Amino acid sequence: MGSSGPTSQSGDGGVRDEHLQSAFRRSVDDGQTRLGRSWPNLFATGFIGGIDIGIGVLALLVVEAETGSRVLGALAFGIGFVALMLGRSELFTENFLVPVAAVVSGRSSFWSLLRLWAGTAGANLVGGYVVASLIMGALPHLHETAVEAARFYPELGIGWTSFSLAMVGGVVITVMTWMERGSETEFGRIVAALSAGFLLAATPLNHVIVVSLEMFAALQVGAPFGFAAWAGVAAWAALGNVVGGLLLVTVLRLIQVGGGEISDQRRQAGQDPQPRSAADRT
Repeated sequence: MGSSGPTSQSGDGGVRDEHLQSAFRRSVDDGQTRLGRSWPNLFATGFIGGIDIGIGVLALLVVEAETGSRVLGALAFGIGFVALMLGRSELFTENFLVPVAAVVSGRSSFWSLLRLWAGTAGANLVGGYVVASLIMGALPHLHETAVEAARFYPELGIGWTSFSLAMVGGVVITVMTWMERGSETEFGRIVAALSAGFLLAATPLNHVIVVSLEMFAALQVGAPFGFAAWAGVAAWAALGNVVGGLLLVTVLRLIQVGGGEISDQRRQAGQDPQPRSAADRT
């Protein structure tokens, strides 16, 4: 097979794929922006991200209730990821590749990464809970479908199967993020969002925010489980998402980018006398 794009000789003797390096540089710049958000900005962005995924859950439940097909509902669920991408909001698991690239490149600190993860995840859950409550209050005919969809996760339990599904969920979202970084058109980014949304909902994969929103909806209308069950499922899903997204995709993508490009970015960061992010100044 031929080369994936224009190449050039790197300073460490390797050959660089210019398209790959360009996608990485965009990731570094975007990651620096995300890591530099103030607390109010971070919360608002994550809160809207929870609402966006809630719109996807709404589409999933409506179609599944009308057709009885999870697969058709999964096709509709992708609407939420398109809203997430076009609206420039954020999902917790989107932050495995882009901000990590900025930290590895010396543009920000590990503390700012933990701050971003915690703040975005919390805001996603709050926004998701609000929209799930509104959906169940507005559309009583979806109650039965919501309970049936959500009971899958606590019944699956805490074990290797659920953890594997969570790892794959982290992989899918992180691959989606890289696809969006590598695409130069909105059409390409929309295809990436729809594809990831379909895979998450059709399987269904164990994704901490999606699972939480489905369980939040069911908890409003007499679910056969409680918030303690949700907390256990969500914590297990989050751990699997992190392992899958970071170890199976992000680390390998950084290796693919190459040490030469990362070293170049670190040198540039060292030459810049300005603080790299608001988080690093707190």
